[in-house]
Amino acid sequence: MKKIIDEFKKFAFKGNIVDMAIGIIIGTAFTAIINSLVGDILMPLISTATAGIHYEDLKIILQNAVYNEAGEIITPEVVILYGKFIQNIIYFLIVAISCFIAIKLINNSSNKAKHHTNKIMNKIKPKKNEPEPEPEPEAPKPPTQEELLTEIRDLLKANNNNINK
Repeated sequence: MKKIIDEFKKFAFKGNIVDMAIGIIIGTAFTAIINSLVGDILMPLISTATAGIHYEDLKIILQNAVYNEAGEIITPEVVILYGKFIQNIIYFLIVAISCFIAIKLINNSSNKAKHHTNKIMNKIKPKKNEPEPEPEPEAPKPPTQEELLTEIRDLLKANNNNINK
């Protein structure tokens, strides 16, 4: 049990937890911004472009509400709110695109920083006097046609001499 508690302390009090907490807080604020962007700006624009359809009102009624004589709801209606689903898909796409752009920007700036750092370090580093690599030895020349024919003739003569003996 003590080992588990020690492991939890190491986990809970690392710097990564603080980073994660800050990320969650920023993510929550980002969620409010995206909700406002989708609900207050994009959906009214889409509604205007689609002849005034309010997407969050789109629904399929499976069962109508039941009212008493006073007009109070006894049983609420059962509906599928597909308009809100469409709105949430748009929300997801905006978040996904935003995250993609943020990651691309971070990666690009990180790569540029690495490249710039390497460039500076190459200027600062004294160049070592490294010996030039020795050239590879040349491959032996292949025999000429005359040399090959001479070798074949000699082999045939030797073979003939062995058969005649």
